[in-house]
Amino acid sequence: MKIAVDAMGGDFAPQSIVEGAVQAAVDYECRVILVGDRELVEPQLDKLAPPDGYIQVKHASEVVRMDEAPRRALSRKRDSSILRAFELVKSGEANAALSAGNSGAAMLAGLYVLGPLPNVDRPCIGSILPTGKGGPTVMADAGANVDCKPHNLVQFAFMGSALAKYSLEIANPKVGLLSIGEEAGKGNEIVRTTFNLLKRSNLNFVGNIEGSDVFSGDVDVVVCDGFVGNVALKTGEGVVQILARALKDEIRSSALGRFGYIFMRPALKKFKSRFDYDEHGGALLLGIDGIGLIAHGRSNPKAIKNAVKMADGFARNRIDRRIREEVESSIDLKQSVGDKVHQVIETLKEKKIEMDLKGAGEKAGRATSEEST
Repeated sequence: MKIAVDAMGGDFAPQSIVEGAVQAAVDYECRVILVGDRELVEPQLDKLAPPDGYIQVKHASEVVRMDEAPRRALSRKRDSSILRAFELVKSGEANAALSAGNSGAAMLAGLYVLGPLPNVDRPCIGSILPTGKGGPTVMADAGANVDCKPHNLVQFAFMGSALAKYSLEIANPKVGLLSIGEEAGKGNEIVRTTFNLLKRSNLNFVGNIEGSDVFSGDVDVVVCDGFVGNVALKTGEGVVQILARALKDEIRSSALGRFGYIFMRPALKKFKSRFDYDEHGGALLLGIDGIGLIAHGRSNPKAIKNAVKMADGFARNRIDRRIREEVESSIDLKQSVGDKVHQVIETLKEKKIEMDLKGAGEKAGRATSEEST
């Protein structure tokens, strides 16, 4: 398997990206194609002396910056590293693409180059999160779509369930809808409508869950729009960081605390690795016809190493084909897409009727003025 890595994406690119790719090659024997400015990437690579045959470089002369509008940037920068990485997947030179750069650009690049899955009109980010019960859970969407319709959330639920089924090996994943209360009537109109759609679906839908349940491990899939999901995700990351700093301060504040740390150190290391983002690496782009992952913009070499390992695992497991089979065969998704198409057609009809009426009114008005003259 070969993983195409956007060497220019991320706050610490290309140094951290190259270093992480080399670590993945050394520790996990992953084969990586680094995509980016050859003059910047190769000097970093030469310093690390990677194993022969595991790392290669593909030149890309342009970079999509974090602050650029994704659609405009991709249309103007046809030789960007993030676009070239997905094109390697399309051509078959790579089995998966990974970027720690502009996540919106990564999503659009995957969608433009690889195309959407059947019965899916809007891809999302499927993030695998640690939980208090030890087993991970899937969040869909973790940040790609700010504004969603109920049928979009239903699609996220099916793709998230497929990811949990084939990646986490959960036979019948429990799906929960993130809301402001567990009762069926809680939430805004979109959440309430989605609740009713999921209740009628063949998913193992267990109802609404609250923010406190996201990391509890009570459900295997958390469904939400990208705005809510990203806020919940970043809040969780912030809480873990604050708790870690507070714990360090307490340990250092007394001799007893420092002495006790000697005995607590193994447990604390396990706790850190369980909730450390660097250990999990990346998130899968659900809904594109291929394998694409995004990593945190602040990813260090360790995070990139684990993201490459994750991408390699997804490629070997053919996760894209498995998810495609799930969504392609779903009657519920076909119905949701059909309803969406019907809504679009009806909207276009209404607009056409309005335009025809407006045109007829203007024509009658001209005729009346001509008669009066």
